[in-house]
Amino acid sequence: MSRTRLLLMLGASIPLAACGADEIVSPGAGGNIIINNPAPSPTPTPTPTPTPTPTPTVTAAAGCPTIQDPQGLTDAGTITSPGVGTFRVCTLPARFNVSTTLPRVTGLLYQLPGRVDVGTDRGPAPTADAAVVLTINPGVIVYGSGVAWLHVNRGNRISAVGTATQPIIFTSRDNVIGQNTETSPGGQWGGVVLSGRAQITDCRTTGATPGTINCERQVEGAVDPALYGGATNTDNSGTVSFVQLRYSGFVLSQNFELQSLTTGGVGRGTQFSRIMSFNSSDDGSEYFGGRINMKYYVAIGADDDSLDTDTGVKMNLQYALMVQRQGSGDSIIEADSDNDFDEQAPRQNTIVSNMTAIHRSTTGNGAAILLRGGTDYSIYNSIVTSTVACLRISRPITIRAAAGAPAGSEELGPPTFRSVLLGCGAAPFTGSSGVTNDQVAAIFGSGQNGNNSAYTPTLTNVFVPGANETAVTFTNAAALNADPETPAVVFFDATANYVGAFRNAEDRWYQGWVCNSSTVDFGAANTTGSCASIPAF
Repeated sequence: MSRTRLLLMLGASIPLAACGADEIVSPGAGGNIIINNPAPSPTPTPTPTPTPTPTPTVTAAAGCPTIQDPQGLTDAGTITSPGVGTFRVCTLPARFNVSTTLPRVTGLLYQLPGRVDVGTDRGPAPTADAAVVLTINPGVIVYGSGVAWLHVNRGNRISAVGTATQPIIFTSRDNVIGQNTETSPGGQWGGVVLSGRAQITDCRTTGATPGTINCERQVEGAVDPALYGGATNTDNSGTVSFVQLRYSGFVLSQNFELQSLTTGGVGRGTQFSRIMSFNSSDDGSEYFGGRINMKYYVAIGADDDSLDTDTGVKMNLQYALMVQRQGSGDSIIEADSDNDFDEQAPRQNTIVSNMTAIHRSTTGNGAAILLRGGTDYSIYNSIVTSTVACLRISRPITIRAAAGAPAGSEELGPPTFRSVLLGCGAAPFTGSSGVTNDQVAAIFGSGQNGNNSAYTPTLTNVFVPGANETAVTFTNAAALNADPETPAVVFFDATANYVGAFRNAEDRWYQGWVCNSSTVDFGAANTTGSCASIPAF
């Protein structure tokens, strides 16, 4: 620019081409041009530098691998993921009839063609014959569209064990081809369903006794038979660990749809840890009966509940981060014991410790936590924020003392809260269907047992604890045990004097195996990348 002005002052008669916004445009050609510099104007706000589109790095694999199941894989051609590359598509068989491993192959994705079964239903009673085991190796990506879901039948198992640097990802076709954003709702494919032989209630057969092999139920939303239930609480449906489930929740039948992860009658032999649900159109995960032990659970952006427990499940959960999208979702937690019948055993007993829950919905249940149907529920060392009520309890059976319950009901008394912080709307407590607001407040007991319903959040980056969170006296979770069938088993870790899912900013148990979004920014370096794109492992 200085050189141009020098030429002009020397009388050069040079037309100036159209330039950028900060450059000078010539008023015409010919003669000397006199430039009167105007008074300086404020420097305009710079336009943000657009994020560069990644250069595709993945080339489609030459073909589909050979697997153990004789039906094999079907080569469905290729698919392109913008900014990532091109992948070979290998379609799974409709049913795995022998134990099979899906290997990770660079430039290859696996496709669910619809409902895919692992084995056939072996019934509610234990069997000695060999189960079908589907093994999914670290870094494998499986996608589906519409009525596509994976079902592990009773008596069979899944081994979906990723790693911190190569999680297993179940997602939708739209996610693969770049049609989604970080706020796109789910409902783009079904989900993953595990059916087992542990005890349940609400039997589908009239007259069947709850908790026996005669008490079975149909997977919610399934049209074709997909049964669960039995009397074997030690049942093993496999292992799910270091897994992402994105954009799931397709409607399978009227008024019913799958979650990211659904279990039915799954026994305590099944192992769950480090599972992420992202933008499910229904619940982040739902558990129907059985015995569930899980550590490290992340549910982001569920359009219904982040955690739903039903029909007599007994569950232990430690370390959970559950965050809703702004203005979306229902409750963070919804719990029933019996959907249709009171006093059935097993009665639900769920214990949650070290939870951080960010509730942003103003519709639906009208509370971050809804407990009803006679459920027994305990929450320890946890943080809940909400723009409306934090805790709603429905029906007197849910707050009944254990001494007033019928024999054999497994009643443990009213819900329990210890070292729980509630940062809520104007009215933190609400009762319904025979329970008053004052009764709910008394059960929570603010000012007692480390509980505080007048807590002011000082969380940063959505979930990192600040001064008000670290000042709370914690409850030793190692003393808890929800299952009288295994009194010698200690499930909960003793946390070192903190509440919520994380000790501090350096506590990154999510590192590597989650995806990133505007709802919760984990830091790009700590994730597989944006949830709106698939990674190039």
